[in-house]
Amino acid sequence: MTNLQTGSKLKKDVGLFGLLFAGVGGMIGSGWLFGPLETATQAGPLSLWSWLIGGVVVLLIALVFAELATLFPLSGALVHMSYVSHGSLVGFIWGWILILAYIAIAPIEAMAIVSYASAYLPGLTEGSGGVLTAKGFGVATIVLGVMVALNFLMIRTVLSVNSWVTIWKIAVPIVTAIVLMTYSWHPENFSAPIPKGGAEGVFTAIATGGVFFSLFGFRQAIDLAGESSNPHRDVPISIVGTVLIGTVIYVLLQFSFVVAIDPATLDKEGWAQLHFKGIAGPLAAISMTIGATWWATILYADAIVSPGACGLIYTTTTSRVVMASAQNKMLPQLFARLNKRGTPWVALIATYVVGLMFFLPFPSWQKMVGYISSITVLSYGIGPILLICLRRALPDAKRPFKLAGASFLAPMAFICSNWVILWAGAATLDFIFGLIGVIVLVHAVHYFIWQKGTWQNYQFGTAWFLLPYFASLWVLAQVGPTELGGSNQISFLPIMGMSALASLIIFYLAISTSLSHERMQVVFKEKIAESK
Repeated sequence: MTNLQTGSKLKKDVGLFGLLFAGVGGMIGSGWLFGPLETATQAGPLSLWSWLIGGVVVLLIALVFAELATLFPLSGALVHMSYVSHGSLVGFIWGWILILAYIAIAPIEAMAIVSYASAYLPGLTEGSGGVLTAKGFGVATIVLGVMVALNFLMIRTVLSVNSWVTIWKIAVPIVTAIVLMTYSWHPENFSAPIPKGGAEGVFTAIATGGVFFSLFGFRQAIDLAGESSNPHRDVPISIVGTVLIGTVIYVLLQFSFVVAIDPATLDKEGWAQLHFKGIAGPLAAISMTIGATWWATILYADAIVSPGACGLIYTTTTSRVVMASAQNKMLPQLFARLNKRGTPWVALIATYVVGLMFFLPFPSWQKMVGYISSITVLSYGIGPILLICLRRALPDAKRPFKLAGASFLAPMAFICSNWVILWAGAATLDFIFGLIGVIVLVHAVHYFIWQKGTWQNYQFGTAWFLLPYFASLWVLAQVGPTELGGSNQISFLPIMGMSALASLIIFYLAISTSLSHERMQVVFKEKIAESK
């Protein structure tokens, strides 16, 4: 992919293991350090189902993108996909949704490091929720800056470092599970009373307990496809492999966490009030309470390595999404500039500055994870629509991986994506859609008043399906059960059924409003030409 302003190119030197380790590295970050406790407080012993269901849903979405990614071996691929199928306005909106999803990942990993560091550096967080203090904010700012600074190295160097670190990151959660089960074995905990609304908690935990946040590492392979030496072979293998490896690790870890808890603690506090007073980090805390103090020391060290490496690789991919948005003229061309090492340096700086802003509305890991899960699923929810659109418009395009049963699996993936968005809760959707609305309004003012653009070129005709799409999600969240932050006018299962029906309507509406097949073919060829 040539940068028109500098003449530099992204280096195509990332192999299969580089992509796979980037995915697994992105998947095993702060989620495994906090997710077991967060899901357990919401679903109790049923939290295993949260990870299993979440894994199936993520795999379904991943299979959709395994096909799409081979069509678009471009860095920041999802931005380009939406541009091809629905034109510039949808491309602009989805570019910003992706930016808003990605740019918060590195900050939350920095928060995780600071939260665990508060065990030996007091005063970084306060309260049981681990809210950053002014001192903690300063430290988190430095940590985030280190992640960005390391990304000024060549991508090969970044991924090489990540690959070695990922071996450690895979080993530590597995050993943690073994240690917990060895030191404390209470399978009777699976018979302990579940929290109130525990059945619904299984699903809400997927969005707000860190399940989806943890399992979406497969997207690294998509965003780095433009730097892959053999994307048609390596990208689909990396996508599916990442989801399977991650799901197995997280299910094992959740199982060990449940059986390690002292039943007397559950009798006294219950699942919903489960906490470890005075000890930073739930896994380190439970290791200390069961007598594995030596392993708690390892976990405090890993609380720097795992989130740090995850934040490092997400800083890499976020900068590629920002760069892709600039290449599609959704951002100033300045953000597409590359340095002599092929690094999008302006995009990296922007990633850092905007990332700092997320510390303010979401000053703790727990507060930010629901937002990230919801907007991430929203960003990938358009994938099933793109799959069908591009199947119809580009039937003869080379597809090294072709999803069997796509006519059924694609709408199912879209339904499941929208369920997860709802599970994040009404307050989260208020923030997300409010933010998107402001961005679209600013863009419209800039386009029509500043640039003197025309309504025809605005391409609203292929984007208007977003109005009923976003509106239906928002309304359902408002009238849904209290577990979802709604007014409890409609209970959980009926809301899920109504969401499924609305999703099917929006799915086929979006396909019918796409660009013409001829136009998609032209734009697709232009995008592929840019990558060579």
